[in-house]
Amino acid sequence: MDTTTTSPAVASAVEKSAIKKVAVRLVPFVALMFFINYLDRTAIGFAAPNGMNESLGLSAAQFGFASGVFFIGYILLEVPSNLALHRFGARKWLARIMVSWGIVALLFTWVGNFEQLVGLRFLLGVAEAGFFPGAILFLSLWVPAAHRGKILALFYLAQPLTTVIGAPFAGLLIQQHGLFGLDGWRVMFLGVAIPAIIVGIIAWFYLKDRPADAKWLTAEEKTWLTAALEGEKNKTEAVNQKGRIGDAFKSGRVWVLAFIYFGFIYGLYALGFFLPTIIAGFQAQFGVEFDVFQKGLITAIPYVPAAIALHFWARDANRRGLKTWHIVIPAFLGAVSIPLALFGGSPAVTIAIIAVTAMSIFSALPNFWTLPTQFLTGAAAAAGIALINTIGNLAGFSAPYITGALADATKVGDTPHYELPMLVVGGFMALSGVLMLLLARRKKVTEAALVEPALTK
Repeated sequence: MDTTTTSPAVASAVEKSAIKKVAVRLVPFVALMFFINYLDRTAIGFAAPNGMNESLGLSAAQFGFASGVFFIGYILLEVPSNLALHRFGARKWLARIMVSWGIVALLFTWVGNFEQLVGLRFLLGVAEAGFFPGAILFLSLWVPAAHRGKILALFYLAQPLTTVIGAPFAGLLIQQHGLFGLDGWRVMFLGVAIPAIIVGIIAWFYLKDRPADAKWLTAEEKTWLTAALEGEKNKTEAVNQKGRIGDAFKSGRVWVLAFIYFGFIYGLYALGFFLPTIIAGFQAQFGVEFDVFQKGLITAIPYVPAAIALHFWARDANRRGLKTWHIVIPAFLGAVSIPLALFGGSPAVTIAIIAVTAMSIFSALPNFWTLPTQFLTGAAAAAGIALINTIGNLAGFSAPYITGALADATKVGDTPHYELPMLVVGGFMALSGVLMLLLARRKKVTEAALVEPALTK
């Protein structure tokens, strides 16, 4: 296969109005859920250099371990959670996940030592398990393939915007030192946890499991969406015959996609958890000083061009049809840029190079997630998406831990150094690009073998 998908044909008036309503009614709300989700899981990155590490006596390796242990609980329950969503419906399951993680996130306000931090991070992973693949599956069940790349790109905008908005917001909360008698970093944990509980309760009443249940669609729109999605499902099952749970685990393509995703997530979380710490190090490295809010703004800078690049790259993929290079180019660009960031020579140059890395990662991810549902349906799609996300999120544990451990191992005096860990990050992203090329080549060869006999008759 070239990972090419055909670009959408001229849409009918009913098709246009149905997709527009889904984009307006569902995508912003699910994106808001994702925004809160990502902010809660990465809040520890903002707390670390702003009092938490000092208060709890954490080394870089301990912080990395506490950051990454989240993904152990997350991984253990990822596939079962997504299968439960497939069985019970997205409305109930996504709402349940959100309220559960909100309650656990709230407890971080009173964490007292390293052991408690590790325990809560593990429980947060258990509570959040299944949310992201569940959201991807939910949107896939509402949007036909021709429009899926555009819709997933709109959804994925929430992730870079989490840092664009969330980093300064976290900075403002941290500056409220003394509120309710709490340290600033504890106020921040309190402030980012409460929205999860509130929005989770709203989701129970707001979301619908299928187009037929949506009162905001006309009868014609419901009929078109239902028929388009059902026809697509039947076609996929007829061609690929992959609709059962076991099909996902036996599919070589699923496993290759999982390891491709691993490389991108390794880069994403190494950047997400340690960027605030690297920016805090500017003070000693370049002789400049920033307050907490300014650090939050600087942390947000790379994610503004990342959001813009995500939008235009996904739009190009939707217009041309998804090509292999829509994923490969960002992988190699990120692989080169992330280690270079540590040799920038000034805060401005360093942030500019980090922005290239962020643009690379976020340009690839929404396009990547259109691939599994090209050959998986039903329970196999639920299991396959969850499996890919599970393997990918092993990087969520290993990236912060390995980054912190290598930074400690190569530190000079009391200062951790990040040159070696960032080279490791670049290596994993390069591996994603290589695997994507091999996957595309393998499918091309397979399709040629199937077509050639017919040509010789």
